[in-house]
Amino acid sequence: MAVVNDTATAPVIRQACSGYRAEGAQARAGIILALPATLLLGALVIGPAVLVLVLSFTDASLGLAGMRFVGLDNYARMLSDPGFALSLHNTALYVFAVVPVSIGWGLLVALLIARSRLSAVYRTAYFLPVAASLVALATAWEAILHPSLGVANTLLQLFGGSPVRFLSDPTMVIYALAGVGIWQLVGFNMILFLAGLSTIPEELYEAAAIDGADRGLKRFLLVTWPMLAPVTLFVTVMTVIRAFSVFETVAVLTQGGPMKSTTVILYTFYEEGFRFFRVGYASAIAVSFFVFVTLLSLIQMRLSDRRAGARTRRGRS
Repeated sequence: MAVVNDTATAPVIRQACSGYRAEGAQARAGIILALPATLLLGALVIGPAVLVLVLSFTDASLGLAGMRFVGLDNYARMLSDPGFALSLHNTALYVFAVVPVSIGWGLLVALLIARSRLSAVYRTAYFLPVAASLVALATAWEAILHPSLGVANTLLQLFGGSPVRFLSDPTMVIYALAGVGIWQLVGFNMILFLAGLSTIPEELYEAAAIDGADRGLKRFLLVTWPMLAPVTLFVTVMTVIRAFSVFETVAVLTQGGPMKSTTVILYTFYEEGFRFFRVGYASAIAVSFFVFVTLLSLIQMRLSDRRAGARTRRGRS
Protein backbone atom coordinates (compact mmCIF):
# COMPACT_ATOMS: atom_id res chain seq x y z
CA MET A 1 0.00 0.00 0.00
CA ALA A 2 2.91 2.38 0.81
CA VAL A 3 4.44 1.72 -2.61
CA VAL A 4 1.13 2.52 -4.30
CA ASN A 5 0.82 5.78 -2.38
CA ASP A 6 4.38 6.80 -3.29
CA THR A 7 3.73 6.01 -6.91
CA ALA A 8 0.48 7.96 -6.91
CA THR A 9 1.92 11.04 -5.23
CA ALA A 10 5.15 11.22 -7.23
CA PRO A 11 3.61 13.05 -10.24
CA VAL A 12 1.99 15.54 -7.90
CA ILE A 13 5.30 16.22 -6.19
CA ARG A 14 7.08 16.58 -9.53
CA GLN A 15 4.39 18.99 -10.75
CA ALA A 16 4.66 21.07 -7.59
CA CYS A 17 8.44 21.18 -7.89
CA SER A 18 8.24 22.22 -11.52
CA GLY A 19 5.72 24.92 -10.55
CA TYR A 20 8.09 26.25 -7.90
CA ARG A 21 10.95 26.23 -10.42
CA ALA A 22 8.79 28.11 -12.95
CA GLU A 23 7.83 30.69 -10.37
CA GLY A 24 11.48 31.07 -9.37
CA ALA A 25 12.48 31.52 -13.00
CA GLN A 26 9.79 34.16 -13.48
CA ALA A 27 10.94 35.98 -10.35
CA ARG A 28 14.57 35.93 -11.54
CA ALA A 29 13.52 37.15 -14.98
CA GLY A 30 11.53 39.96 -13.38
CA ILE A 31 14.53 41.00 -11.27
CA ILE A 32 16.81 40.96 -14.32
CA LEU A 33 14.36 43.06 -16.33
CA ALA A 34 13.85 45.57 -13.50
CA LEU A 35 17.55 45.80 -12.61
CA PRO A 36 18.57 48.42 -15.26
CA ALA A 37 15.72 50.75 -14.34
CA THR A 38 16.45 50.25 -10.63
CA LEU A 39 20.14 51.04 -11.10
CA LEU A 40 19.27 54.12 -13.16
CA LEU A 41 16.82 55.31 -10.52
CA GLY A 42 19.42 54.81 -7.81
CA ALA A 43 22.13 56.61 -9.80
CA LEU A 44 20.01 59.60 -10.84
CA VAL A 45 17.57 60.06 -7.93
CA ILE A 46 18.26 58.10 -4.77
CA GLY A 47 22.05 58.37 -4.86
CA PRO A 48 22.20 62.16 -5.27
CA ALA A 49 19.49 62.61 -2.62
CA VAL A 50 21.48 60.58 -0.11
CA LEU A 51 24.64 62.47 -1.03
CA VAL A 52 22.95 65.84 -0.46
CA LEU A 53 21.67 64.63 2.91
CA VAL A 54 25.18 63.56 3.94
CA LEU A 55 26.74 66.82 2.71
CA SER A 56 24.23 68.85 4.74
CA PHE A 57 26.00 67.63 7.90
CA THR A 58 29.44 68.74 6.70
CA ASP A 59 31.29 71.96 5.90
CA ALA A 60 31.99 70.81 2.34
CA SER A 61 33.01 73.54 -0.08
CA LEU A 62 33.92 73.31 -3.74
CA GLY A 63 37.60 73.96 -4.27
CA LEU A 64 38.66 72.73 -0.85
CA ALA A 65 40.22 69.30 -0.53
CA GLY A 66 38.71 68.14 2.74
CA MET A 67 35.52 68.46 4.72
CA ARG A 68 34.52 68.05 8.34
CA PHE A 69 31.41 66.65 9.96
CA VAL A 70 29.64 69.58 11.65
CA GLY A 71 26.39 67.95 12.71
CA LEU A 72 23.43 70.32 12.73
CA ASP A 73 25.53 73.49 12.44
CA ASN A 74 24.31 74.21 8.89
CA TYR A 75 20.68 73.92 10.00
CA ALA A 76 21.33 76.14 13.02
CA ARG A 77 22.99 78.66 10.73
CA MET A 78 19.84 78.82 8.62
CA LEU A 79 17.86 79.97 11.67
CA SER A 80 20.27 82.84 12.38
CA ASP A 81 21.25 83.80 8.82
CA PRO A 82 19.72 87.20 7.91
CA GLY A 83 20.15 86.41 4.21
CA PHE A 84 18.08 83.25 4.54
CA ALA A 85 15.48 85.11 6.63
CA LEU A 86 15.20 87.70 3.86
CA SER A 87 14.72 84.96 1.26
CA LEU A 88 11.94 83.46 3.41
CA HIS A 89 10.26 86.87 3.63
CA ASN A 90 10.47 87.42 -0.13
CA THR A 91 9.19 83.91 -0.85
CA ALA A 92 6.28 84.42 1.55
CA LEU A 93 5.30 87.67 -0.21
CA TYR A 94 5.43 85.88 -3.55
CA VAL A 95 3.40 82.90 -2.31
CA PHE A 96 0.70 85.05 -0.65
CA ALA A 97 0.30 87.02 -3.88
CA VAL A 98 0.35 84.07 -6.29
CA VAL A 99 -1.60 81.30 -4.56
CA PRO A 100 -5.05 82.86 -3.94
CA VAL A 101 -5.17 84.77 -7.23
CA SER A 102 -4.02 81.87 -9.41
CA ILE A 103 -6.46 79.46 -7.73
CA GLY A 104 -9.41 81.85 -7.90
CA TRP A 105 -8.65 82.87 -11.47
CA GLY A 106 -8.17 79.27 -12.56
CA LEU A 107 -11.50 78.27 -11.02
CA LEU A 108 -13.28 81.23 -12.63
CA VAL A 109 -11.87 80.44 -16.06
CA ALA A 110 -12.78 76.75 -15.69
CA LEU A 111 -16.37 77.65 -14.79
CA LEU A 112 -16.66 80.07 -17.70
CA ILE A 113 -15.31 77.78 -20.41
CA ALA A 114 -16.60 74.42 -19.14
CA ARG A 115 -19.69 74.56 -21.33
CA SER A 116 -18.38 76.90 -24.02
CA ARG A 117 -18.35 75.83 -27.67
CA LEU A 118 -14.80 77.17 -27.93
CA SER A 119 -13.65 75.30 -24.83
CA ALA A 120 -10.78 73.56 -26.66
CA VAL A 121 -9.45 76.89 -27.97
CA TYR A 122 -9.57 78.51 -24.55
CA ARG A 123 -7.92 75.52 -22.91
CA THR A 124 -5.06 75.66 -25.39
CA ALA A 125 -4.60 79.40 -24.96
CA TYR A 126 -4.52 79.23 -21.16
CA PHE A 127 -2.37 76.09 -21.05
CA LEU A 128 0.37 77.40 -23.38
CA PRO A 129 2.31 79.11 -20.54
CA VAL A 130 2.36 75.79 -18.67
CA ALA A 131 3.71 73.82 -21.63
CA ALA A 132 6.27 76.40 -22.79
CA SER A 133 9.77 76.81 -21.40
CA LEU A 134 9.87 79.01 -18.31
CA VAL A 135 13.20 80.52 -19.34
CA ALA A 136 11.80 81.53 -22.73
CA LEU A 137 8.67 82.96 -21.11
CA ALA A 138 10.73 84.90 -18.57
CA THR A 139 12.79 86.38 -21.40
CA ALA A 140 9.59 87.47 -23.15
CA TRP A 141 8.33 89.07 -19.95
CA GLU A 142 11.63 90.91 -19.58
CA ALA A 143 10.89 92.63 -22.89
CA ILE A 144 7.26 93.31 -21.91
CA LEU A 145 8.27 94.91 -18.59
CA HIS A 146 11.16 96.96 -19.98
CA PRO A 147 11.05 100.45 -18.38
CA SER A 148 11.13 102.40 -21.66
CA LEU A 149 10.49 100.00 -24.54
CA GLY A 150 8.16 97.48 -22.89
CA VAL A 151 4.54 96.96 -23.87
CA ALA A 152 3.35 97.34 -20.27
CA ASN A 153 4.63 100.88 -19.85
CA THR A 154 3.51 101.81 -23.36
CA LEU A 155 -0.05 100.84 -22.46
CA LEU A 156 0.17 102.72 -19.15
CA GLN A 157 1.23 105.88 -20.94
CA LEU A 158 -1.56 105.51 -23.51
CA PHE A 159 -4.09 105.56 -20.67
CA GLY A 160 -2.45 108.54 -19.00
CA GLY A 161 -0.34 106.68 -16.46
CA SER A 162 3.31 107.14 -15.58
CA PRO A 163 6.01 104.58 -16.46
CA VAL A 164 6.64 101.99 -13.75
CA ARG A 165 10.03 100.42 -13.03
CA PHE A 166 8.63 96.92 -12.74
CA LEU A 167 11.99 95.14 -12.45
CA SER A 168 14.16 97.79 -10.80
CA ASP A 169 11.92 99.16 -8.03
CA PRO A 170 12.57 97.15 -4.82
CA THR A 171 9.01 97.72 -3.61
CA MET A 172 7.42 96.69 -6.92
CA VAL A 173 9.56 93.92 -8.34
CA ILE A 174 8.34 91.00 -6.20
CA TYR A 175 4.76 91.75 -7.22
CA ALA A 176 5.79 92.00 -10.87
CA LEU A 177 7.29 88.52 -10.56
CA ALA A 178 4.11 87.39 -8.79
CA GLY A 179 2.11 88.59 -11.81
CA VAL A 180 4.27 86.44 -14.07
CA GLY A 181 3.80 83.50 -11.70
CA ILE A 182 0.03 83.92 -11.69
CA TRP A 183 0.01 84.01 -15.49
CA GLN A 184 2.00 80.76 -15.55
CA LEU A 185 -0.16 78.90 -13.00
CA VAL A 186 -3.67 79.87 -14.08
CA GLY A 187 -3.68 77.42 -17.00
CA PHE A 188 -2.44 74.56 -14.84
CA ASN A 189 -5.11 75.17 -12.21
CA MET A 190 -7.78 75.62 -14.88
CA ILE A 191 -7.08 72.15 -16.32
CA LEU A 192 -7.35 70.56 -12.87
CA PHE A 193 -10.62 72.34 -12.10
CA LEU A 194 -12.02 71.36 -15.51
CA ALA A 195 -11.22 67.74 -14.70
CA GLY A 196 -13.05 68.12 -11.40
CA LEU A 197 -16.07 69.75 -13.04
CA SER A 198 -16.35 66.88 -15.52
CA THR A 199 -16.83 64.39 -12.65
CA ILE A 200 -19.83 66.16 -11.08
CA PRO A 201 -23.01 64.18 -11.87
CA GLU A 202 -25.71 66.06 -13.75
CA GLU A 203 -28.29 64.54 -11.38
CA LEU A 204 -26.99 66.79 -8.60
CA TYR A 205 -27.62 69.88 -10.69
CA GLU A 206 -31.10 68.63 -11.55
CA ALA A 207 -31.86 68.05 -7.87
CA ALA A 208 -30.54 71.50 -7.04
CA ALA A 209 -32.74 73.02 -9.73
CA ILE A 210 -35.79 71.42 -8.11
CA ASP A 211 -34.79 73.10 -4.83
CA GLY A 212 -34.55 76.45 -6.59
CA ALA A 213 -30.79 76.57 -7.15
CA ASP A 214 -30.87 76.24 -10.91
CA ARG A 215 -28.21 78.82 -11.78
CA GLY A 216 -25.74 81.37 -10.54
CA LEU A 217 -24.21 81.60 -7.09
CA LYS A 218 -26.78 79.34 -5.40
CA ARG A 219 -26.00 76.49 -7.77
CA PHE A 220 -22.26 77.02 -7.31
CA LEU A 221 -22.43 77.06 -3.51
CA LEU A 222 -24.87 74.16 -3.22
CA VAL A 223 -23.37 71.71 -5.73
CA THR A 224 -20.23 72.79 -7.56
CA TRP A 225 -18.09 74.07 -4.70
CA PRO A 226 -18.68 71.13 -2.30
CA MET A 227 -18.03 68.61 -5.09
CA LEU A 228 -14.81 70.40 -6.04
CA ALA A 229 -13.44 70.26 -2.50
CA PRO A 230 -10.96 67.37 -3.15
CA VAL A 231 -9.74 69.00 -6.36
CA THR A 232 -9.43 72.36 -4.61
CA LEU A 233 -7.32 70.81 -1.87
CA PHE A 234 -5.01 69.22 -4.44
CA VAL A 235 -4.80 72.42 -6.48
CA THR A 236 -3.99 74.46 -3.35
CA VAL A 237 -1.15 72.16 -2.27
CA MET A 238 0.31 71.97 -5.77
CA THR A 239 0.08 75.74 -6.23
CA VAL A 240 1.79 76.38 -2.89
CA ILE A 241 4.59 73.96 -3.79
CA ARG A 242 5.06 75.50 -7.23
CA ALA A 243 5.00 79.02 -5.79
CA PHE A 244 7.65 78.13 -3.20
CA SER A 245 9.70 76.57 -6.03
CA VAL A 246 10.00 79.79 -8.02
CA PHE A 247 13.48 80.09 -9.51
CA GLU A 248 13.60 80.51 -13.30
CA THR A 249 11.86 83.88 -13.45
CA VAL A 250 14.08 85.25 -10.66
CA ALA A 251 17.25 83.93 -12.29
CA VAL A 252 16.37 85.40 -15.70
CA LEU A 253 14.65 88.67 -14.77
CA THR A 254 16.27 89.97 -11.58
CA GLN A 255 19.09 87.66 -10.38
CA GLY A 256 17.82 88.28 -6.85
CA GLY A 257 17.89 92.07 -7.10
CA PRO A 258 17.43 94.90 -6.81
CA MET A 259 18.89 95.10 -3.29
CA LYS A 260 18.07 91.40 -2.77
CA SER A 261 14.34 92.15 -2.89
CA THR A 262 13.69 89.04 -5.02
CA THR A 263 16.14 86.63 -3.43
CA VAL A 264 13.84 83.66 -2.83
CA ILE A 265 14.64 80.32 -1.17
CA LEU A 266 15.73 78.38 -4.26
CA TYR A 267 17.77 81.30 -5.55
CA THR A 268 19.53 81.44 -2.18
CA PHE A 269 20.26 77.72 -2.54
CA TYR A 270 21.65 78.38 -6.03
CA GLU A 271 23.87 81.22 -4.84
CA GLU A 272 25.21 79.33 -1.84
CA GLY A 273 25.98 76.20 -3.83
CA PHE A 274 27.05 77.45 -7.26
CA ARG A 275 28.24 81.01 -6.69
CA PHE A 276 29.77 80.94 -3.21
CA PHE A 277 30.51 77.16 -3.36
CA ARG A 278 29.29 76.54 0.21
CA VAL A 279 28.03 73.08 -0.64
CA GLY A 280 27.30 71.96 2.91
CA TYR A 281 25.10 74.95 3.69
CA ALA A 282 23.38 74.76 0.29
CA SER A 283 22.65 71.07 0.91
CA ALA A 284 21.03 71.92 4.25
CA ILE A 285 18.76 74.42 2.46
CA ALA A 286 17.89 71.78 -0.15
CA VAL A 287 17.08 69.16 2.50
CA SER A 288 14.91 71.60 4.45
CA PHE A 289 13.02 72.53 1.30
CA PHE A 290 12.52 68.84 0.45
CA VAL A 291 11.17 68.13 3.94
CA PHE A 292 8.75 71.06 3.64
CA VAL A 293 7.42 69.88 0.26
CA THR A 294 7.12 66.31 1.53
CA LEU A 295 5.14 67.43 4.60
CA LEU A 296 2.75 69.42 2.41
CA SER A 297 2.20 66.41 0.18
CA LEU A 298 1.60 64.11 3.15
CA ILE A 299 -0.90 66.56 4.66
CA GLN A 300 -2.75 66.73 1.35
CA MET A 301 -2.84 62.93 1.07
CA ARG A 302 -4.00 62.60 4.69
CA LEU A 303 -6.81 65.10 4.26
CA SER A 304 -7.88 63.49 0.98
CA ASP A 305 -7.97 60.02 2.56
CA ARG A 306 -9.93 61.33 5.53
CA ARG A 307 -12.45 63.01 3.26
CA ALA A 308 -12.78 59.88 1.12
CA GLY A 309 -13.33 57.77 4.23
CA ALA A 310 -16.00 60.16 5.52
CA ARG A 311 -17.75 60.06 2.17
CA THR A 312 -17.67 56.25 2.19
CA ARG A 313 -19.17 56.12 5.67
CA ARG A 314 -21.95 58.51 4.67
CA GLY A 315 -22.68 56.36 1.62
CA ARG A 316 -22.98 53.23 3.76
CA SER A 317 -25.26 54.91 6.26
